[in-house]
Amino acid sequence: MTVRSSSKTIVLTALAAGLALALAGCNEKADVAIERGYGPDPTLPAPKNNMIPTVNVATAVGWPKDAKPAAASGFAVNAFASGLSHPRTVYTLPNGDVLVAETNAPPKPDDGKGIKGWFVGFFMGRAGAKVPSANRITLLRDADGDGVAEVKTVFLKGLNSPFGMALVGNDFYVANTDAVMKFPYREGDTSITIPGIKLADLPGGTLNHHWTKDLTASPDGTKLYATVGSNSNVAENGMDAEKNRAGILEIDRVSGQSRVFASGLRNPNGPAWQPDSGQLWVVVNERDELGSDLVPDYMTSVKDGGFYGWPYSYFGQHVDVRVKEQKPDLVAKAIVPDYALGPHTASLGLTFGRGELFPQNYKGGAFIGQHGSWNRNPRSGYKVVFVPFASGKPSGPPQDILTGFLNDSGEAQGRPVGVTFDKPGALLVADDVGNTIWRVTPAKSVANR
Repeated sequence: MTVRSSSKTIVLTALAAGLALALAGCNEKADVAIERGYGPDPTLPAPKNNMIPTVNVATAVGWPKDAKPAAASGFAVNAFASGLSHPRTVYTLPNGDVLVAETNAPPKPDDGKGIKGWFVGFFMGRAGAKVPSANRITLLRDADGDGVAEVKTVFLKGLNSPFGMALVGNDFYVANTDAVMKFPYREGDTSITIPGIKLADLPGGTLNHHWTKDLTASPDGTKLYATVGSNSNVAENGMDAEKNRAGILEIDRVSGQSRVFASGLRNPNGPAWQPDSGQLWVVVNERDELGSDLVPDYMTSVKDGGFYGWPYSYFGQHVDVRVKEQKPDLVAKAIVPDYALGPHTASLGLTFGRGELFPQNYKGGAFIGQHGSWNRNPRSGYKVVFVPFASGKPSGPPQDILTGFLNDSGEAQGRPVGVTFDKPGALLVADDVGNTIWRVTPAKSVANR
């Protein structure tokens, strides 16, 4: 045997042993019912600091022919558009056209190095998260109002892992993974070919652990708000790698100048304005590797200058001892999030009900796309839920709106991500494993444009 082949055998043996250990991590199980990880006061048991974290990935298989998710009682679901390439976010233009970001992670050679990084990549591949990024935004048009898009065109191409979108007047903004870009838009356009102009940089680089950058505009159109996830699970890459990350950046739409609006939010997404209070809300993916019961993801209103704990603490003053340099002064200021969304649910999409098509009890409440867990046994998420609101605050337990993304074998037929409403008022859900945009309506409703 040559030295080269011997080295290869050693590496493969080490990988096989590591894989066995990772799979053994599935032996750890939740002690707390998932329902107790929801709400304003979730159950937070003691952390489990296992040497091998729980790995319980749902293998992505896609939808069988003519299959679809299960809508809640009183609702119906159909495919608004299919045959897409890893659709992650959806955005409705004023004329009713729907934009879809077909996207995935950019190259990030410094993220996931070493044996642990190899295993993360292996399992994320199984989960359907390793497909190449199409780097485009596609326009969908339902001109005849039958709830199915018959027009599909490339709206923008040549982007860099796009995610968030926002239209202000005739300016269309895209949050690439490393910058907010501005493009000219005229109502009815089915494509934009004019090169974009960079408005502001966003944290990117060769590490870029959380690559998705979501976007919304202020109600008066003067500011943009970009969400930026952390560059690590719990600051293991050092705080220098977290500059302007784990928070929300406010960007002046004229000058492009930006500032940190809120911090300590590990991986915020889905920025949206709650219609009753006028406050900005986000959903946040919390930290991993503390066991199946920790830490609940959450949604929260966001205060200007607010600090929400990451990486030093979670849900207020619950200190994470894994962080090398503790900051008790910051922990003392950490704001408790408004509403927990269950541990490891990977809540990524957020939109508020408008009351145009859905029953009035859904108006002002939160619809949340939960992409699904990898670090929990049993699995959590993999559905779309609704949380009712009253007077601008959550007012009750979550309700399932769309389920059935996991089949009876625990495989992922789909994984919901971004959510929004179309012009008639139906809920649109981006499914990046099923490569479909699902449309949810009241079962007896006929929406006419």
